[in-house]
Parts: sequence; C-alpha cells; structure tokens
Amino acid sequence: MYLRPESVDEALAALAARPLTVLAGGTDFYPARVGRPITEDVLDISRLAELRGIRDEGRNWRIGALTTWTDVARAALPPVFRALQQAAREVGGVQIQNAGTVAGNLCNASPAADGAPALMSLGAQVELRRADATRTVPLTDFVVGNRATQRGVEELATGILVPKWAAQDRHSARSVFLKLGARRYLVISIVMVSLAMEISPTGKITRCGIAVGACAPVAKRLTALEKKLLGNRLTPEVAAIPAPEHLAALAPIDDVRATADYRRDAALELVRRGLAELAAEAGEGMDWS
Repeated sequence: MYLRPESVDEALAALAARPLTVLAGGTDFYPARVGRPITEDVLDISRLAELRGIRDEGRNWRIGALTTWTDVARAALPPVFRALQQAAREVGGVQIQNAGTVAGNLCNASPAADGAPALMSLGAQVELRRADATRTVPLTDFVVGNRATQRGVEELATGILVPKWAAQDRHSARSVFLKLGARRYLVISIVMVSLAMEISPTGKITRCGIAVGACAPVAKRLTALEKKLLGNRLTPEVAAIPAPEHLAALAPIDDVRATADYRRDAALELVRRGLAELAAEAGEGMDWS
C-alpha cells in the first residue's frame, strides 16, 4: 500500500488505521532498500506543505518537519542558530540537502545524524501528533537508541520547537558546530560537537548547551561541563576548562572510521576548539545580537 495524503489530518487518520512506514525526503529510505523490493506499507508525507518552513511563534521557533536542510541553511535566523546552519551544510551533498528533512534526520535516529547535536545544544523538542492528541518530547529523550525513537506507530513528527534564547537588548547568544570526518565533505562523522552560548553584558556565560554526536548510540549533552562553564567569562582561558571527566556520558565504539579512544580524545579537542572560537569572536568585539 502506498498513500500520499493531502493534509496532516488525512495522514494522522491513516496512521491511526494501520502501521505505516513514514516517507519524507527519502534520502535514507531508498538507499536502505536498494536491490530489494519495498514490501512495507508507505505513507508519503511529501505533499504536506503545512509541515515545511521555519517561523517565529513567540516563545519558540518552529521548524516544520518537512523543512529541508537547504531551507535551514538559507533561512534568516538569529546568530544562535549558526551551529544548526553549519550542520545543515554538512548533511551529505547538495542533492541530499535539497531533499532531506530535519525531522527525517531525527526520526532516522542514526548515531551520526548531523542535525541532532546542533538541535540538542539549542534545547530543541520534537512535536508528535496523533489523531486525538499532541505532545512534545525533549530531543535528549526522543532518540532512545540506534534507529530507535519515542515516536509511536500512530504518531507523526510534525515539527521541532527551539526555545528562544536571550532577548537581544540584554544578552547575546551564538553557537558553533564542528565535525570531524575522514574527509571534508560527503562523509559520515567520526565526531561532531555543537556549542551554544548565551553571554551576559559583562561577558559571563549565563546559559550553554554542549552536545556531542557519533560518540554514543545517541547524541549526548555534556551537562556536567555545561554546569562547570556557567558563570565563567567567555575568554580564551575558558577553553582549558573541559577535561576528560566531563565526557563521561559518552560511549564511543571502535569501528572502521576510528577507535573509541580516538573518538573520546577528538571530542574533547573539538569542545575546546569550539570554546576557543566563540571566545575569539567575543574578544574581537563581535556584535552578538
């Protein structure tokens, strides 16, 4: 069975009636089925224009489930979204960025999903709808394992909600995304790190989110390090604060791309580099608004 609904309500009714494999951009769906017939029943949601786009909803920014990585990269967004826009440009090649969707990247739940650390560092939540209810799940809880999420069989991921960071007239916020791979482009990550910082007028870190990808079955927030950084001034010296014990939440593996020890060391180095980059920008008197 192949269904292509014209509205979200129609899609939710179909999911309530029977289990269906949701198809959005198809950039993971089709490659995984090369050389074998498609036997599962498919719900193609690519026509649901209401699920595409980014908009300011007051307390949150909403990223529609069908928003593509090209949409993200080209959007006019506050500086704190820079990490997400940098990640958007790292998702495969241009063709993948044009077709692949933000929610699809999260629902596919690859440990090396480029979008997950950037969204996680921003405190994103995933909106899940079914025919009779809507709920939101923090991204830190949404992905529960390799290719596994909290989305129920009757639910559709309809958007990603990113809470607003500081008001521009009182604080400044910015972010950075760093990715390590065997080559510059078109590569599965060895390690990814995303850092988001909110800085007071006196230069102190008042809020931060730091997430690491490809070093555990799911992307991980480094909450112990975040707490350690709060209250420190964002100067070059802050890059010396991260230590191996702050990466205890990670569980890297040995594989063909890197060893677990290399991943752990690389994650620490990327966190330090990210902090140094943000500190350098602050030191240059950059306008963080």
